[in-house]
Amino acid sequence: MTHQFDGKVAFITGAARGQGRAHAVRFAEEGADIIAVDLCEQIDSVSYPMATPEDLDETVNLVEKTGRRIVAEHGDVRDFERLQGIVAHGVAELGRLDFVLANAGVLPAMGEHRGEVAAFVDAVDVMLKGVHFTIEAALPAMLAHGDGGTIVITSSAAGFKSVSPGVDTMSHGAAGYNASKHGVVGLMRYYATSLAERNIRVNSVHPGGVATPMILNDAVAGFLTDHPKFGESQIPLLPDGLVTPEAVSDAMVYLCGASGRYLTGVALPVDAGLAVK
Repeated sequence: MTHQFDGKVAFITGAARGQGRAHAVRFAEEGADIIAVDLCEQIDSVSYPMATPEDLDETVNLVEKTGRRIVAEHGDVRDFERLQGIVAHGVAELGRLDFVLANAGVLPAMGEHRGEVAAFVDAVDVMLKGVHFTIEAALPAMLAHGDGGTIVITSSAAGFKSVSPGVDTMSHGAAGYNASKHGVVGLMRYYATSLAERNIRVNSVHPGGVATPMILNDAVAGFLTDHPKFGESQIPLLPDGLVTPEAVSDAMVYLCGASGRYLTGVALPVDAGLAVK
């Protein structure tokens, strides 16, 4: 049985759990081999437990169950040279690189550290600089085979609107998250125009609240209790509640597959109507 991504390779950051794991498994089911990276350590400004080495091991297990190959490594998207090394190792093992899913992210807008300047710095370093580093580390391998490819950046509904409905929800962490998710839209458009002549399409997806450990944790729950106005601002138009990671994966497959072959420079909401509320 053939699949639409047979013979292709996807590089996915933040792949240990949540959206990144869902993308790795779905792309493997579609025939792609996977290069997976995740920090698998805690960042001090993040108040919920981040992914662990065991989480990344489970992603490896789930991908291998599909029959596809995976090269998985611990790495920090803030470290450009480390990303270069991971891509080089993955391409040496798997042969090429076709898709980049720049997914790694943190949410330092809640919890005890949200008011620290470090929360702003960490958000920008991971979700803006880290996206740039991810793409730049991958580009030489994507350009080498001459067959084009697709880059998809994970932004957020916060790439379209503010996450702070009032003074009491302001913080360095929230500002950094908002600025980063807006900033990667600029990066997306920069790469879309720059790489079109090499048939590399570049888009962004903008989920609302997604049912992952980034949202389903005590720090977020406590913030929602203490700041009900924030919770009200995050209720989408459609009544389905939190978006599933698999729904975001569907959008990734659409953008990377033949169905999305005419799409580049697109900021695609997957948010149940939150951005237009």
